[in-house]
Amino acid sequence: MTSAATHVLVSVFVTAGALLAYDRLVVKPAQVIGIVDIAEVYRAKESEFAALLTASKTDDERQRAYAQAQAFGDRLDRALREMPSECRCTVVVKSAVAGSWSNAIDLTAALKAKVGSKS
Repeated sequence: MTSAATHVLVSVFVTAGALLAYDRLVVKPAQVIGIVDIAEVYRAKESEFAALLTASKTDDERQRAYAQAQAFGDRLDRALREMPSECRCTVVVKSAVAGSWSNAIDLTAALKAKVGSKS
């Protein structure tokens, strides 16, 4: 009788441990939402490019500014594709979030850092 009770007790603890590990490693990370404010990132870069274009005096300088804008677009696209795997979360645009989420994290600063925004 003691052997059967021991087996049942061990089975209960192993099952509980497996369910806890599944919850912490699979379910909880899938419920985290990463929020990015793309409009803020664009506004910051837009002001940088406007200042750069205003200061440009030659066509060559303007072409370099346009090339930097193109490179920014490529970096932004790459950064947005990489973010979900880095944070292990679903990433959505801030304007798409209604209400507040207790399990949401703001990734705007991380996005700015990845694309090289100064502000």
